[in-house]
Amino acid sequence: MSWDWAEASEPQLLTPGARIMSANKGWWVPPEGEDSVSQKFLRKTRESPLVPAGLGGCLAVAAYRIYRLKARGSTKMSIHLIHTRVAAQACAVGAVMLGAVYTMYRDYVKRTAQNPGEK
Repeated sequence: MSWDWAEASEPQLLTPGARIMSANKGWWVPPEGEDSVSQKFLRKTRESPLVPAGLGGCLAVAAYRIYRLKARGSTKMSIHLIHTRVAAQACAVGAVMLGAVYTMYRDYVKRTAQNPGEK
């Protein structure tokens, strides 16, 4: 019995129903009836649009602070990094708070406006 290295490959973890399109490429294809990664991302973005906004804000703050790293003057590196983290967290928390306020508005204010006679 001879061993052919071309036939041997690493085991591939797949969900039931998933398949590999091409053995050479190793591309993963979702099972029938499931969304692809991009479709799932777009659906989740439509469901909660402030999550990508918060993530974008965090990335923008981090990119700006990294860009301004050389112009920090006599500020210690640790202090600069702490300020960067706090600003990025403020974007994320702000997006979560806006999402919570919007959800409350949608659930309570719009619902009561649609059904004025009900209590």
